[in-house]
Amino acid sequence: MKIIYLLLLSLLLHITAFPQQQIPLNERKYVDSLETILRKNIADSSKANADFLLVDYWKFKDTIKSKTYLLRGKKLAQHYPYYKALSFFYEGQYYFNINPDKASLAFKKAEEALAPFTTKRAYGNRAAAWFNYALMIKDKKGYEFITKITLDKAIPNAEKAGNMVMLAHYYTQLSTIFMNNYQFAKAAVYDQKAIILLDKVSPKSATLVFAYLSGVGIYCYDNHPEKALPLLKKAAILLAPFPQSVNYPLYYYNESLYYTTVKQLDNALKSAGEGLVLAKKYHQQQLYAQFFFRKYEIFSQQKAYAKARQTLLDIIAEGTLTANVNDRAELYAELAKTTEHLQKYKEAFGWLTKQRQVTDSINNSQTKVKINELETKYRGLKNQEKINALQAQNKQASLKEKYERWYNWMFGLGCLFLLVILVFVIINTKIKHKFSLQKEINYQQQLKELEQKQQLKVAKAILDGEEHERERIARDLHDGLGGMLSGVKIGLSGWTSNNAEVSNDQGLHRIIHQLDSSVSELRRIARNMVPETLLKFGLEVALKDLTEFYMREGLHIEFQSFDIEKNIALAVQLHIYRIVQELLSNTIKHANATYIMLQCSQNGHIFFITLEDDGVGFDVSVSGNKKGMGLDNLKNRIAFLKGKFEIQSTLREGTTINIELNTSADG
Repeated sequence: MKIIYLLLLSLLLHITAFPQQQIPLNERKYVDSLETILRKNIADSSKANADFLLVDYWKFKDTIKSKTYLLRGKKLAQHYPYYKALSFFYEGQYYFNINPDKASLAFKKAEEALAPFTTKRAYGNRAAAWFNYALMIKDKKGYEFITKITLDKAIPNAEKAGNMVMLAHYYTQLSTIFMNNYQFAKAAVYDQKAIILLDKVSPKSATLVFAYLSGVGIYCYDNHPEKALPLLKKAAILLAPFPQSVNYPLYYYNESLYYTTVKQLDNALKSAGEGLVLAKKYHQQQLYAQFFFRKYEIFSQQKAYAKARQTLLDIIAEGTLTANVNDRAELYAELAKTTEHLQKYKEAFGWLTKQRQVTDSINNSQTKVKINELETKYRGLKNQEKINALQAQNKQASLKEKYERWYNWMFGLGCLFLLVILVFVIINTKIKHKFSLQKEINYQQQLKELEQKQQLKVAKAILDGEEHERERIARDLHDGLGGMLSGVKIGLSGWTSNNAEVSNDQGLHRIIHQLDSSVSELRRIARNMVPETLLKFGLEVALKDLTEFYMREGLHIEFQSFDIEKNIALAVQLHIYRIVQELLSNTIKHANATYIMLQCSQNGHIFFITLEDDGVGFDVSVSGNKKGMGLDNLKNRIAFLKGKFEIQSTLREGTTINIELNTSADG
């Protein structure tokens, strides 16, 4: 029974750790929301992100679907540096269960590609990439390597990401590692830390389910089933609303483990049978094989040796657990013992012979390794002896040559001294000449930098002057002329009310209506000149208000914003607002569009603007020669913020404009 216990425990890390990217318990809602994103007319970056999450969802259920989403996501991510780097991570997720070598290589590439990004999301992805990389090479470097990566890489990056659910997940993984190495007290401490944290930040998550089930395994293997039962019940409560969850096989495994520990063997067998069906359905190969072992342990305790023997034969036929030569040897040994109980001594002897053959092959391999190591050391010693002999010969020859050269050197020393002086003079002259040229180049560069700074100051002064003049004119219009027109209108309306003979005059009412229209038009002009919403509520609200202002019958404008910070300098916010205002104005004036999509996002100091319309489009190659397109002022503001400007347009298909701005470029 001790051997069975060791075999069951040796593969537990794979069972608990394989779903690195946790899927929400409400899987149907989760998948539907991602599919809805893919059907929308939105930015490729958002669609790429949805594709990548679906890669992770389908990697165990349907590898063909998973690969389809991976290829489409990588194609959409080409123009977005962050998502292009992220594509390596999801390539690793696709290979997670089918090719560990390719998966480990992809996770390593993902960590390196994500390293330049300093957002919280990037830190979270780097943590996952490091941990998955360690899992993929566990067989080569062992549990010590996984522990080191978890403590030194995964947990620190999860903390930088501020992702408490991810942090709790890694506590659970550490508890599993300690359990696999029979350190149950430490395992229980880390699992309890994960549960306490998840109870606060994510009380209905799949991660908490894993923490509960990990605790069940720890307490059962440590022979404390009374501590395992409450955790098993809590996991069942969380899973109950979601009968199709891929987490149920792991639940049934731990339920069977609990029943086995408390000697309720019929219940244990029932749980193992239900889990076996679901593990096969969800392509969870490692767990599927472990359920056979669970059944074997139960049959062995029931002394149902015929069923135990057939279960071991099923394990060998399934093949997952026979890939490792040590596990294969233990399986043969168990078959020998089981068939011996059935008094099939010839068959038992056959299995024992196979076990010895496998053991001998292991020992022979180890012996060969030791022989090769000794041979290498022996060759090294022989080579060192030859090297020492050659060094002694070379030393003697060197001394002889030294005395012979001594006399020749004395004769040539004077000539060499003169030659050195001559070379020094020549080199010194060249250095001075190069220094003079470099000084001239530096001077020219300084002049160019001064000129650029002066141009920047002039541009800033022009743009600031323009904004100040806009503000002055808007104030004069609104407070001066607007007030006067409103006063005239109020006075005229009052006079009309006091003179009944003219109160029904249609011409007079038309004049009052024209005054109302004039006041509204004046306020619209003042609004365009000074965006009060920007000053009061910030850039994101001002842009949303601007799009709603431009919407009208027959024209829908959709505004999307992502991660726009509130601490952008006010002058920069104003420039961004003017750029978007100019874009919308030009599009409405020239594109004849019915739909406009405006997307604004921020990553650090870089601000992205994308505007797409379904209008008539134009020929980009000749647009630069046309006047009245409003592009000059737009380009000046973009240049002032050290930005990039790209237009893609096709006749009768619409126009796409991409702009990148540096929010730290002001001043």
